[in-house]
Amino acid sequence: MMESTGSTLWTFDELVAAVGGRPIGPPPTFIGGISIDSRTIRPGDAFFAIRGDAFDGHAFVSMALGAGAATAVVAEAKLAGLGHVSRSLIVVEDVLSALVALSQAARARSTARIAAVTGSVGKTGTKAMLAAALEVDGLVHASPASFNNHWGVPLSLARLPPSARYGVFEVGMNHSGEIEPLVRLVAPQVAIVTTVEPVHLEYFDDVDSIARAKAEIFLGVEPGGAAILNLDNPYFDLLASLAANAGIERIVSFGEHPEADARLEAVDLTAERSNVLATILGTEITYALGSPGRHVVQNSLAVLAAVTVLGADMAQAAGILGAINAPTGRGDRYELAVGDSSATLIDESYNANPASMRAAIAVLGQAVPAKGGRRIAVLGEMRELGDAAPSLHAELAEPLVAAGADAVFLAGPMTESLWAALPESLRGGYADIAADLESPIAELLRPGDVLMIKGSNASRLGLLAEALRARFAKMPAGAGEGQGREIA
Repeated sequence: MMESTGSTLWTFDELVAAVGGRPIGPPPTFIGGISIDSRTIRPGDAFFAIRGDAFDGHAFVSMALGAGAATAVVAEAKLAGLGHVSRSLIVVEDVLSALVALSQAARARSTARIAAVTGSVGKTGTKAMLAAALEVDGLVHASPASFNNHWGVPLSLARLPPSARYGVFEVGMNHSGEIEPLVRLVAPQVAIVTTVEPVHLEYFDDVDSIARAKAEIFLGVEPGGAAILNLDNPYFDLLASLAANAGIERIVSFGEHPEADARLEAVDLTAERSNVLATILGTEITYALGSPGRHVVQNSLAVLAAVTVLGADMAQAAGILGAINAPTGRGDRYELAVGDSSATLIDESYNANPASMRAAIAVLGQAVPAKGGRRIAVLGEMRELGDAAPSLHAELAEPLVAAGADAVFLAGPMTESLWAALPESLRGGYADIAADLESPIAELLRPGDVLMIKGSNASRLGLLAEALRARFAKMPAGAGEGQGREIA
């Protein structure tokens, strides 16, 4: 999977023309990549000095150029404040608009087959699976991590090399109207909606409104393209109707429903992987998944349907899936040294909503503690749920009991309703901030335990997972990281 290379991604003249900029200083020989982060700049990159929520990239232009950036794209209004710069600059009116213009030029010159992925849950994992699966048939370019917003999508698209055979892009939102401009940039032949769930309810009247916002992805699909939709989701009919209204004639369904085009026939869910029997667009196939969980199985059906629609070899693609580990913070496992033995940490700390919480709790339920071990859940707040937050947190008590949890630790005031709903025997500990749970968990942890951590990014559960990994570091370093291949 490709992001950028040390070879020529853009000529300097192409870049200047695409952004409509004014060059200053000596032109570089080539542009090897596109960056907005001076900390990760690579020699030959073009640095776009965009303004973020916390920082203005113009403050880091000198650092980027000093680290080997070939040129920097800067705003006319900021030029005087940069002082004397002896290296190459490209001056534009607005840097983010210039990045968008470059992404449009990248899409216009590309002959790649393109897929776009959205959904309330599972976007990043599905994108990662699809990108890896398509690699059997040629060079794949995919957006890294969760680059799915107003700067992440154009940045990922601007990095699309002309030689790519496939492109896979993630498109996200938390307000209506955000997906449409992004998917029009991507212009995919295939649009996947993993599922629609009560996420970002703070900004929507109801889940129906969320479904309609997700359906904006259909507005950018190229003529003759396809929509791949979850038939098990109650919003399938609405999404299919909105896809048809957008001019999409090919609707491909996936799920356990007996009428699904990509249909789950049988599955063996184990603690660390799954074995699947499915029928994908009329072809029966068996394959393994390197990550556990029924939700991963569900999304693999969408992946293989997309592989087929895009024209790649499904059987070869399916063979790749068993070697893919969970992306960072989305179910990756670590071995913790406890006493003279070990415990297992399942890191699900990358964000949370009601659906992903239930999926993570189910994965904990599938885990088999070693002799004397217990299942321990550490949960943080789910944000952006509006007035429904107390009830949606409290409703997690039932799946925790069903998963056989032995102790539950909670972080953040929003989890108080869940604390009240839990049986007293499961109440392991509560804290207003996640960091305060480290010591109580460490004191409780014993050999054989399986510990699962999950919460919204703002609840800082990821830092708690890192702290516990450091505290119980297993020697030699690297143990427990798995033998598969991680796609982030």
